[in-house]
Amino acid sequence: MSQHPIVHVEIPAEDQAASGQFYSDLFGWKIQSFPEMDYATFDAEGGPGGGFPKIDGEGVTPGAVLVYVGTDDIEASLAKAESLGGTTVVAKTEIPGMGWFGVFSDPTGNRIALYTNAS
Repeated sequence: MSQHPIVHVEIPAEDQAASGQFYSDLFGWKIQSFPEMDYATFDAEGGPGGGFPKIDGEGVTPGAVLVYVGTDDIEASLAKAESLGGTTVVAKTEIPGMGWFGVFSDPTGNRIALYTNAS
């Protein structure tokens, strides 16, 4: 995965059902709810899909859209980000049955997530 494509985008939502309905009506995105994870996903035809994390006032705040970039080695990518002046925010963490993610902030403070699929 040397190209590091954008693979997932998170759009914070106070009301995930309402946000999902808004984007479904606006763009025709297919929405799926995962109540056990307090999360909803969208499938955007032709582009990366994403999700609607619940606004929590801490890491998930209005306007804090989070872009996930694919990588084969989360630890190596986090280490490289740190060597370039970034900071690890979330170390490699498993998403059971799906894959792993990690989050760093760039030198400006923008948060970017990394993702590796389980398969």
